[in-house]
Amino acid sequence: MITLYGINNCDTIKRARCWLDNHNIDYNFHDFRVDGLDPLLLESWVRELGWETLVNRRSTTWRALTENEKSSMDEQSAVQTMLAQPTLIKRPVLVTQENVMVGFSEKNYSENL
Repeated sequence: MITLYGINNCDTIKRARCWLDNHNIDYNFHDFRVDGLDPLLLESWVRELGWETLVNRRSTTWRALTENEKSSMDEQSAVQTMLAQPTLIKRPVLVTQENVMVGFSEKNYSENL
């Protein structure tokens, strides 16, 4: 089963959900704000993709961090910050049996789903 992780009101999530619906692809949606975020799941994404891929440096959450938090961020602090503030995670995160994809790209979805 495919699971799409993100935040319901995110425009990129809306585009990804629309694409999945239009291509008749079944998926579960997991809203970080409503459903929370499992630390073990986040850590598995970090191992597979790297924390740098998961951190959304264009988000308002990133901009709200202090310069010290940004400049000293490493894997451990990134995981802790993403758990405390899931809106820092680049969206969507799409998990299939084969892989984990971050961000939405019609081309990427077409080639991998």
